[in-house]
Amino acid sequence: SMEMVPLDSSNIDSVGYDSSTETMKVKFVNGTEYLFLNIPLMEYETLKHASSVGSYFNRNIRNNYPYEKIG
Repeated sequence: SMEMVPLDSSNIDSVGYDSSTETMKVKFVNGTEYLFLNIPLMEYETLKHASSVGSYFNRNIRNNYPYEKIG
């Protein structure tokens, strides 16, 4: 299973990444989990180290990549 990294964010609990499939798992503080597809490694790294994780996610990832709800 994907190793999840906790983030300091008010709405995102943790994220994980699988470089072999370029998929990123996002677990929100409310417990829902989404799998984002076609995510470049650089995008994942930038999200993890963003000064505001939530705003980076909303601006660059949420509407730019396909996703599916998984939990």
